[in-house]
Amino acid sequence: MPPNGTSCASEMEHLFRRSRVLKTLLSLSLVLATFLMIQKFKVVDFRMKEVRMDMKNSLRGTLQWKTKDNVARNIAAPVRESAPATWNISAINCTADSVVLSQSWFQNLDPRFHRFVLHRHCRYFPMIMNHPEKCAGDVDLLIVVKSVIEQHDRRQAVRLTWGKEHTINGKRIKTLFLLGTPAPEKDARNLQKLIEYEDRIYGDILQWNFMDTFFNLTLKEINFLRWFNIYCKNVRFIFKGDDDVFVNPTNLVDLIDFRIKEDMVQNLFAGDTISKAVPIRNQKSKYFIPKELYDKPYPPYAGGGGFVMSSHLARRLFTVSEKMALFPIDDVFLGMCLQELKVAPEKHPGFKTFGIVKHKASLMNSEPCFYRHLIVVHKMSPEELMRMWDTVHDEKLTCTRKSVDLTLEVE
Repeated sequence: MPPNGTSCASEMEHLFRRSRVLKTLLSLSLVLATFLMIQKFKVVDFRMKEVRMDMKNSLRGTLQWKTKDNVARNIAAPVRESAPATWNISAINCTADSVVLSQSWFQNLDPRFHRFVLHRHCRYFPMIMNHPEKCAGDVDLLIVVKSVIEQHDRRQAVRLTWGKEHTINGKRIKTLFLLGTPAPEKDARNLQKLIEYEDRIYGDILQWNFMDTFFNLTLKEINFLRWFNIYCKNVRFIFKGDDDVFVNPTNLVDLIDFRIKEDMVQNLFAGDTISKAVPIRNQKSKYFIPKELYDKPYPPYAGGGGFVMSSHLARRLFTVSEKMALFPIDDVFLGMCLQELKVAPEKHPGFKTFGIVKHKASLMNSEPCFYRHLIVVHKMSPEELMRMWDTVHDEKLTCTRKSVDLTLEVE
């Protein structure tokens, strides 16, 4: 005989209660695991004491650099007169573009791109976390790292290695991480609490109220450019990269010094430049772009794993970006903006955003002497980054090559 209604209801209620308990336990486990990870890094990181001492000396280092390079200090372009004094976006008002719906090209467009196209007129979003004090005073190099909330271990590895806030050869360095918000299915509420806790500890996170997705990386790009234009009047250079790269900041500063010495600074944009690329039509690729969206070769662009640019060019990029239709691949979008400015991104041999060699299994990709003499290598896990950082900075490591080639190649 089938069970009566009371028995079914009781069993269902029991199942729902059990499901809620399991979900709660999973959320608590996530919170506890992340908290322990943060604490582990805090305990292990005896090197952070050095960072605090470097920060105390940063003003002295800045003054030394100003004495050497007073003329070069004039490279910073003035902020546009129309720039607001603070971030003035306080609400999200982003409705779909109904005009596009009736256009034939949109109707033929791959459905995966519908949401992006319908909302790509929505550019700027409210800030959840903001740290304008990062640009207070004279900052010589601002390190800006793209990240997502879940990758706290990557951020911590960066903080302990190439993202340290200190001075190198008198150059004052500051670091920021760029984040959006997690997708609802990722236990967004607890993740947001964790990132707020992390920011209370380190105070180095810029977060905007848009969802962190691959297509929204371009939003991260333009919101940062606007933020920089508002708050960073006295920053000289920007390094922008991913949270899974190895960076040698000493070599990066050497490159900047070389460009200043040669008076080749104003439109500096150097990285691992890709030329003559075309849109990928393979629908299984992360970088797939349908012909309805873009049907011509890409302009030259730098791989987003890491590149360096002058503040003067960053302000020009912000201005021109406001006139450009957003594109779902952020690296290519910046290339489009550079093309509009008639500035060619420069290919530098020290930037290896696809690995030292493209064959991933090659032993060259794990040879520390290459890392000692390069600027950027992509990509590494947090554990690999920490291990390689310690190896590269081991005084016992002997390498035959003495310095990285600081000349730039233009394709």
